[in-house]
Amino acid sequence: MSLKASDLARRHRVDDGKSFRLDSVDPGDTNGVDVEKAEAKDLLEDCRKSLGRLQERLYAEGKSAVLMVFQAMDAGGKDSAIEHVMSGINPQGCDVTSFKQPGPVALKHDFLWRHAVALPERGRIGIHNRSHYEEVLVVRVHPEILEGRAIPQDTIDDAFWKRRFKDIRAFERHLSNSGTAVLKFFFHISKDEQARRFLDRIDEPEKNWKFSLGDIEERKHWDAYMAAYEDMIRNTARGYAPWFVVPANNKWYARLVVSSVLLDTLERIDPQFPQVDEDFLQRMHEARDALARDAAPAGGKEKDT
Repeated sequence: MSLKASDLARRHRVDDGKSFRLDSVDPGDTNGVDVEKAEAKDLLEDCRKSLGRLQERLYAEGKSAVLMVFQAMDAGGKDSAIEHVMSGINPQGCDVTSFKQPGPVALKHDFLWRHAVALPERGRIGIHNRSHYEEVLVVRVHPEILEGRAIPQDTIDDAFWKRRFKDIRAFERHLSNSGTAVLKFFFHISKDEQARRFLDRIDEPEKNWKFSLGDIEERKHWDAYMAAYEDMIRNTARGYAPWFVVPANNKWYARLVVSSVLLDTLERIDPQFPQVDEDFLQRMHEARDALARDAAPAGGKEKDT
């Protein structure tokens, strides 16, 4: 039986996170798929061809949009996955925004503001490399970050985080209701795999620029981050904005899952090229006749194009 995009998308989709446990996901899992086997190669090729065609229809129709949110621990493989998956997409219909620490302008607004202004227009695919979820991940692991922010709450307690989750759910429901498909990916790698990738960054000169001493410091908070990710998924995985918890120790598999999810989503949206009415069709034929006359050589026949 051939491997289908919808099968992989369903395998890793979390619609209701209330009972989700992160330790139930093996970062090294490949769902029995072998990258060397024909079924994996066939699906990758199908995704590459189909995504470009469907994106063109999405852009032409201009009714729906897709927002892809990527979260992971450092060295989780987000950047390379984005580059690989979107390689067959027309860049004119795609926007990629990589979010760093908020600047002074963003800090004068609510925590969702800078993410809202970066949302994709209808007909486009938007990619947020890190996202509004940093505000319930990094900020939760390091609540001291909030000390320098002008927020109305004086106490940072469980109620504070519950309000943030509620705001995020409302934000994403609004996007879904407005025609934007919200796809959220958590690239789940093991602590050992992260160490190996950091060693590669140190040992390979062309990767030195990717390494930060701060990454080593953050590893000390691994368990706190895993707890924050689990709580994030439990509180924000909904049918209108699902999380895809992607085993990411094997980069090829993570890329295959993301490609499959995007393909499955676009097939479900099923965008169509706009149809012209009879009046416009008649005018178009008249325009063609005029252009054909201009293009015809002196003998009166159209040029062979």
